[in-house]
Amino acid sequence: MLDSTYYPMYLYQKDFLQGAEKAGRKPFILVLERGEGEYERYETYLYADEHNEENLTYAKKIVKTMIWAYGGYKFHLYGAESVIEGLRTIYSADGERAFDYNFMNDVYLRPMEFCEVAFEDLPKASTKAIPSTANAKGSRIGFDAGGSDRKVTACIDGKVVYEKETVWFPKLNSDPQYHLDGILDSIDNALKALDGKVEAIGVSTAGIVVENEVRVSSLFRKVSKTEQIEKVRPIYKNLAQRYNCPVKVANDGDVAALAGALTDGCGKVLGIAMGTSLAAGYVDPEMRIRGCLNELAFVPVDACDTSAIDEWSGDGGVGVMYHSQDAVIKLAPQAGIEIDESLSPAEKLKVVQALANDGDPRAIGLYERMGDYFGYTLLWFGCFYDINRAIFLGRVASGKGGDILLERARQIIKGEGSSLEIVLPDEMQRRLGQSFTAANL
Repeated sequence: MLDSTYYPMYLYQKDFLQGAEKAGRKPFILVLERGEGEYERYETYLYADEHNEENLTYAKKIVKTMIWAYGGYKFHLYGAESVIEGLRTIYSADGERAFDYNFMNDVYLRPMEFCEVAFEDLPKASTKAIPSTANAKGSRIGFDAGGSDRKVTACIDGKVVYEKETVWFPKLNSDPQYHLDGILDSIDNALKALDGKVEAIGVSTAGIVVENEVRVSSLFRKVSKTEQIEKVRPIYKNLAQRYNCPVKVANDGDVAALAGALTDGCGKVLGIAMGTSLAAGYVDPEMRIRGCLNELAFVPVDACDTSAIDEWSGDGGVGVMYHSQDAVIKLAPQAGIEIDESLSPAEKLKVVQALANDGDPRAIGLYERMGDYFGYTLLWFGCFYDINRAIFLGRVASGKGGDILLERARQIIKGEGSSLEIVLPDEMQRRLGQSFTAANL
């Protein structure tokens, strides 16, 4: 079996909780503060006695999941006396998870805190969610900034009149002018298809978006901190003046979730886009975007101590290594598939996709394992999001390989007794889903 040491977080949690139930348990409640009046709550339990190491290992995984799923800077903890000091040490400027700590500091401009509180002092869950809306009327442009390619779609009254995908390398370039030139090239070409008239531009981008600004994104990881503040943050906001029209910027995962919610007219949707990385977004039961971080690329999905390491965060077993083109590339050698190392990651993915389309058993087995990953990870995400559907987008979803992955994931979910549904759009939406939906923002 490919990746034989894989230990899904969903099963790890089940095993941990069953063990605590037998040995004696105590409640453990975490409330993560994200902003004024915004609190996300998660209730679980720990071993009551003499299992401090196991408790801390479990607690740090729950903390990490909440950090990257919800976003936030202050934990209010009940029942944490045996683990709180360990969490403070792990999540600190020079601790084991310094990346997580420093990242959140950059986003929320304050250090992460862990405070033990009495049960009656725990904040109640609350949010400042906003309703999701869409408007497909008029001449509109949608732009999707991915890590390996950029996509643009021009629409008139919701009908696609132009589309183009262009390979680029934003993660490898330190000059933000490279990024700006690529963005303008895509939009200018789409504008020509609209005879120079555009009423609105929607942008889907990897990273964290606050007030139409990209605060943190892997696309600009080589850009200096100073230039990120001066040139990257306003890179999309400045388009409004250049093209004399409104510009709306959203995280690519939220765009994926919005696509599913608007298609079916109901919420409880988790959008999943597997491409250069793992992007995610969430629309709640009231059809609202809750403002969660939804950076599930960094959420732990494999509890194995020797799991694959993400080069950016330096952590093992996180979503990007199991639900992106990196996962396909990681599994290919194990499956006996040789790929030219000189190819770009997107080109390597296409090699495996072509093999799957031709019925190559090695590629089919690879995508079946990807389906195992996806099924168990969706069940894990379902522990933190109120969802009944997941919409599956991104280049990894394309072709026969995507169909194999989807079917296997459905089998896993059904086998665990869950009614969670995975929705796979048609081929055009699977290929251009982000840019097409962004045109409707």
